[in-house]
Amino acid sequence: MYAIITDGGHQYKVEEGQELAIDFREVSAGDQLTFDKVLAISNGSGDLKLGTPMVEGASVLAEVVGAEKGEKLVVQKLRRRKNSRRKTGHRSMHTRVKIAKISS
Repeated sequence: MYAIITDGGHQYKVEEGQELAIDFREVSAGDQLTFDKVLAISNGSGDLKLGTPMVEGASVLAEVVGAEKGEKLVVQKLRRRKNSRRKTGHRSMHTRVKIAKISS
């Protein structure tokens, strides 16, 4: 059984027991999150429900595992022949969740 959800401008295909990194939220480990914006849901036997745009009454329940940092992005600015170089980096925060239940 899987579902396609949307959160923070991204779409994710999720299954029960799967761990997922979503955009950072101020929640502590062990809290429950509910994703109500379900675009499609399938029970695995070929039965697929597509929403227009969302599936009515469907939700995905997830448990927060914790916060983590993403991989580092390196930003370099170079102006040729000016002896001007800048190198900076950036690591964005993510919240790791584990999908507990998919209900339709």
